[in-house]
Amino acid sequence: MKLAAVAFAVGALAVGALAVGALAVGALAVGALAVEDAGARGPASTPFPVDSASLVQQAQQLVWKAELGSPFSAASLKQQRRSLCLLVERVHNGSVSGVLCVDQGRRKPELTYQHVTRRGRGPGQTISASISRDGGSGITVRFDPNDIGNSYTSIRWQVLSTSRCHATSKDCKAVFPARPALAKLHVPQVVGCEASGSSLVYGGSTKVHDIALTFDDGPWDTPPASAFLDVLEREHAVGTFFEIGRQIAPYDPGGKFERRMLADGDMIGDHSWSHPDVAALPVGQQRFQLVQAIDAIRKATGGFTPCLWRPPYGDISPELVSLARSLGLVTIMWDVDPRDWSLPGVNAIYDNVVANAHNGAIVIQHFGGGPRYQTVAALPREIETLRARGYKFVTVAQMLGLRLIYK
Repeated sequence: MKLAAVAFAVGALAVGALAVGALAVGALAVGALAVEDAGARGPASTPFPVDSASLVQQAQQLVWKAELGSPFSAASLKQQRRSLCLLVERVHNGSVSGVLCVDQGRRKPELTYQHVTRRGRGPGQTISASISRDGGSGITVRFDPNDIGNSYTSIRWQVLSTSRCHATSKDCKAVFPARPALAKLHVPQVVGCEASGSSLVYGGSTKVHDIALTFDDGPWDTPPASAFLDVLEREHAVGTFFEIGRQIAPYDPGGKFERRMLADGDMIGDHSWSHPDVAALPVGQQRFQLVQAIDAIRKATGGFTPCLWRPPYGDISPELVSLARSLGLVTIMWDVDPRDWSLPGVNAIYDNVVANAHNGAIVIQHFGGGPRYQTVAALPREIETLRARGYKFVTVAQMLGLRLIYK
């Protein structure tokens, strides 16, 4: 399918209708929506009838579904000079802000996006999307709204089906629904993650050039967690924070740091309720230490349930690892340790981290349990050097490919 086949001649903004030929679609007046020049070679065709369609948010993605009145495929769209597109329209006036069209790529179907302004449509660009057939006449398209410049702002939408037809034909296009429908969007909030894979982890894949910065023993006040978050935000990096449950309320009343972590894309893990040697405790007390910390994190964040935990002092037993997994927790160890808790100095912390970094490394540092000014001072240089060496910073959950749960 040629994108030129969906040619927008954008006229003046009219708060009444988007003229698609004689068809009103929204508030942006489009002088013509020509599928293809009427005099072009090739047989005439009619647009696929659209029996039903929907656009809804599922977690971080938008899901566009359409059921057509006859069998089709992305390849047939191209061969028959037809198009199937989603018009993205602004809520406040119904003007078209973009067009998403299903296209047949070299190997598989693709989704192409064009931004629309008063000056016309921009160049087409292929965006990441999952496109699947539902039976012979249905299609499901999943994509990230950020890829079309939408940060989860509600939109109106319509499905546009077009075809190449004779100049005298008035049936070159079909739209569904007749009036723009509203898709209410919201910024997705992560509320948990699912434990999978190994129950005991020391590092990630040595084949992947990424690294996980982790921080234990917080929250704290010398410095507060915000100092670490300021660095990560400024450097566009993420971290994983293993928290002591009983310290959350006194050092972060209201949970503002925890909620900020999640909003930044950081991950929060369980580091026990009071930081004992959990492996040496009776089973009942082990469970108490894990569950109470989970509850404290859930309360502070407004509903996030962790799927990662780190044992204090790194002390474990097979029974403790098994208990943690039964509670939905993967036991996370480490393989790079600058021993920042001993206050060896900013340069010593930095040198140790960068010297021992490797693919799939999990670095342990601390944001609590004592004065951590050396750690936070070393952090920007660590990130700068490792990034210059090509490392990507990920959370432990990302490193392990764990599925996040959103609402």
